[in-house]
Amino acid sequence: MQMIIVDDEAHWVDNLSMHKPWHTLGIEQVHKAYSAHEALQILETHPIDIVISDILMPEMTGIELIERIRRYDKNIKCIILSGHSDFEFTKEAVRNQAVDYLLKPPTDNELFGAVKSAIDQLNSEWESISSYERTQYTLRENLPLLRGQLLLDALRGHRMPADEWSRKLENYGLPFRYGDCALLLVRMEEEFGQYTNNGQQLMEYAIINMAEEIIGEYTEVWGVKEEHGYLAFLLQLKGDRPTDAGKETILEKLAMQLQYKVKQFLKGSLSIVITEWFRFPEQLPDRYRRASAYFRQIVGDEREFVIRVGELEQNISQETSDTLHLPPTLITLLEAGRWDAAEDRLSTVFAELDERWSESWEHCMEAGCVIASSFTHLAHRNGYSLSKLLGSEIDSLQSGEAFTSISKLRKWSLGVLVKLKEGTSNEIKHTRSAYVKKVQDFAEKNLHLDVSLRTLADHVNLHPTHLSKIYKIETGEGISDYMSSLRMERACHWLRTTDKKVYQISLEVGYLDPAYFIKVFKRQFGVTPQEFRDSNE
Repeated sequence: MQMIIVDDEAHWVDNLSMHKPWHTLGIEQVHKAYSAHEALQILETHPIDIVISDILMPEMTGIELIERIRRYDKNIKCIILSGHSDFEFTKEAVRNQAVDYLLKPPTDNELFGAVKSAIDQLNSEWESISSYERTQYTLRENLPLLRGQLLLDALRGHRMPADEWSRKLENYGLPFRYGDCALLLVRMEEEFGQYTNNGQQLMEYAIINMAEEIIGEYTEVWGVKEEHGYLAFLLQLKGDRPTDAGKETILEKLAMQLQYKVKQFLKGSLSIVITEWFRFPEQLPDRYRRASAYFRQIVGDEREFVIRVGELEQNISQETSDTLHLPPTLITLLEAGRWDAAEDRLSTVFAELDERWSESWEHCMEAGCVIASSFTHLAHRNGYSLSKLLGSEIDSLQSGEAFTSISKLRKWSLGVLVKLKEGTSNEIKHTRSAYVKKVQDFAEKNLHLDVSLRTLADHVNLHPTHLSKIYKIETGEGISDYMSSLRMERACHWLRTTDKKVYQISLEVGYLDPAYFIKVFKRQFGVTPQEFRDSNE
């Protein structure tokens, strides 16, 4: 957990943050803030759990600070530390759900007791949020979506350990087990094209319900709309249904019955491809690819077919790469900046090419086209061309030389990957530098106005946390440190070169309370602004 201590009196902040064994309560980090505004900046960039704040501070009271905190986070626990036993203050603290109201100086028992109480409340609340009952409720609410996504992942070839499969099937209430399954791939024909948006989705939902009603009498049914627009149904015979001898016939009859009922009640045609029985889940991706291939190569534009894959299996080539199109795809890995994973994927693809198709130019070309397309897509997404990035090395791609052998494709692909990574890293660094410059320019011109972290982040269209991290990476210091240095530097300059009053300079550098400005200045330089001016004269 992380905690922040807020007080305009520096000795209170430093003493409480640095000289108490907070780690014994599980507090991992204690932040320091010498004003409410500074505290709000820290709260925007760090996951603070507990706030200990003084009640009377310049510019903003502790009560006002809690009210600001409550606007965007109701879970943070606040403890008031005050030198005043004022009933109104206490009442306001209670109204804003403060954990405790302690009088200065608190004893260690009082202070640790209040923080322990805050920790207990946090633990209790988060345990409730993450409780089994709440998780189960959320799971039930999203069950159709989760079931559909699980089947889509399985169709695409996403691999999971056996125990994870078993756990998900059980959690999602899917009565499927390891063993024989079949797949129905259903194409909705052109009559359904008249429906758009919600109408199309309603038709798909109706067909899935009809399939569950008709086919579900004999088999377990698990359906989803897949990425090519087909409705995919995974089927597994129920325990009390016919033996192996009648399984194929039953599926054909059920498919034809579904086709007939859809035409009768929904006024639309279906074409259906039925796979042979296979081992679930390991053979599912392969049977799904076969069924898709049947639609492309056998059914084509013909309508109202019901056909079994096994009948013409010898006419369909299964010589396709397993790893080239395995999710997450190469293009997905590149877009996510997962360079090591992308390199591993390329190595796996080339290993498969060496093992299975070392003499096949077509398979090498297929892999090369996918890889080159992925590289080009990433280059264009980042705002530059592949030819400009590669220079003369683009020639081997344009001439097709890179595709002539597996070894040449491997060398070319891994070399381009390195250049893409370098180019993207340089682009990121350039972008980060631009953000830093925009922030600094804005701050220097508007120091007398609101230049809080939120304002700076809005100026460059970033989230405050993101901006804070970028600034720290690029400059090595936090934005609050930069702003403090800038204010003090500007104040010193004006104290030396102008006859402006101290309160005027205070406003010019962004401090509304001159007394607070004097306190911060003295903490920084050891002298007051006037003493600084006198010494420079």
